[in-house]
Amino acid sequence: MSDTMKIHSLSRAGIMASTGILCSLAVSCTEAEKQNERPNIVFIMSDDHAYQAISAYSNKLIETPNIDRLAREGMLFTNACVTNSICAPSRATILTGKHAHIHGKIDNNFPFDTTNITFPQILHEQGYQTAMFGKLHFGNNPKGFDEFKILPGQGDYYNPEFITDKGDTTIQGYVTDIITDLTLDWLENRRREEDPFILFYLHKAPHREWFPAPRHYKEFTGRTFPEPETLFDDYEGRGTAAREAEMNLLKHMHISSDNKIYPEVAKDLGMNEMSEWGFNVFNRKYDRFTEAQREQWDAVYGPVNEEFKEMYPNMNDSALMRWKYQRYMQDYLACIAAVDENVGRVLDYLDEKGLRENTIVVYTSDQGFYLGEHGWFDKRFIYDESFKTPLLIRWPEKIKPGSVTDEMVQNLDFAQTFLEAAGIEAPDDMQGESLMPLLEGNYEEWDRDAVYYHYYEYPGFHMVKRHYGVVTKDYKLAHFYYDIDEWELYDRKNDPLELNNVYDDPAYEEVVIELKAKLQELREKYKDSKELDQYYIRKYKDSGLIKE
Repeated sequence: MSDTMKIHSLSRAGIMASTGILCSLAVSCTEAEKQNERPNIVFIMSDDHAYQAISAYSNKLIETPNIDRLAREGMLFTNACVTNSICAPSRATILTGKHAHIHGKIDNNFPFDTTNITFPQILHEQGYQTAMFGKLHFGNNPKGFDEFKILPGQGDYYNPEFITDKGDTTIQGYVTDIITDLTLDWLENRRREEDPFILFYLHKAPHREWFPAPRHYKEFTGRTFPEPETLFDDYEGRGTAAREAEMNLLKHMHISSDNKIYPEVAKDLGMNEMSEWGFNVFNRKYDRFTEAQREQWDAVYGPVNEEFKEMYPNMNDSALMRWKYQRYMQDYLACIAAVDENVGRVLDYLDEKGLRENTIVVYTSDQGFYLGEHGWFDKRFIYDESFKTPLLIRWPEKIKPGSVTDEMVQNLDFAQTFLEAAGIEAPDDMQGESLMPLLEGNYEEWDRDAVYYHYYEYPGFHMVKRHYGVVTKDYKLAHFYYDIDEWELYDRKNDPLELNNVYDDPAYEEVVIELKAKLQELREKYKDSKELDQYYIRKYKDSGLIKE
């Protein structure tokens, strides 16, 4: 351990003692205290925020000036990705620094094993003040936090309930604004100035069913967005998994809960919702409105419904697909507009209170999301729109403003990064790699050339088949298993839309051999195996979640 690391790992008393020694060596006390001050951490995570919907990556769909500040003032990661593209497992990986097959939260169904040690617990034990506000999605109260207010399960956009360390409560208003209010209230009134802190600021938005804030209704319902090139993908050249997934905008997106057509209107038009599920979801969400909120909603979405009633009888499948895409984008992107505004509120507070310089600010999502690419919504696949995730980090003391990196990094890496930043040695069983070399511009010290991915939730919602794979900057190799045995290989540089599976192409024979060897190497490195695959299949069957 270096001398700097030793200093960082001392208790607060030890830090102050070290500062005194440095001062006696003719280093000014101010400089010494700054050198030994452990950084604060503000971890901002949204839910299902596609990197395509952040203007630092592309302004084709929306401008996000506040989130973009983190790219201008810090580092933008263009190859950040997840280990398992589904909400709760991703969050468990972030907290534990372990793959899903190790921490056990392989999907959204099974509970999180609270015997897992999380990095906030470690920071708390080492003197950090800890707080969490927003969406955790575990079904468990977080351990190692001085204070928390979290949404139960998925939570609600309007008048949400919160689980707190002092009991449950309901707060009227819009969830994105409320989570920010709670965050700023803690920073202003209960943050201890003498201690470093880690603050989890976790948004529900833009998770399905995409209910925007009233201030964005008119603007976004009036906008038209460019269609993705693959909106009408026929999945030719792909395998069984892509053809059988149930996340197509035309076939699987609900006209009421997702597209906001009132159930009575849809029924009058003869549009039979899948098992009434979407009608019931819409009604539950609509019933949460106060009278004033309902009036605001009806004033804008009422005319949307009237227009649809006129159009629908003359719509073919292509026209309905295009209409559903626009309705989806209008509400999804409106939810992001509120996230961006509120991120700006938090960044402004940090800057105004003098917390900017020594605070690491991270913006990310729990995974990517399909915004009509391949005709899809949702996530789960190893394909880029799902597998890649936004990642922007600002830390003025370490990161050169405007930095960009295309290195392969994962949500697996956050735990070890934050622990190293705090001067704390990470447990040996954490599986990520600290991002500190990249943040400090020491790219030669970063040697990862491939990442590992594994998705488990099948049969299940959206019916994306189980698969694992290896991804490099140039290629992506995936093995779909359980009820099929299929391999897919994509040339990421020459086929960025991932339309052509070249696994059986003789020109890629050597690539397949090399990547299969690399995949096996990563499976062994991360302690995954065929035996574990079968273990989790048996566990799934025993739970009754799989219907044979």
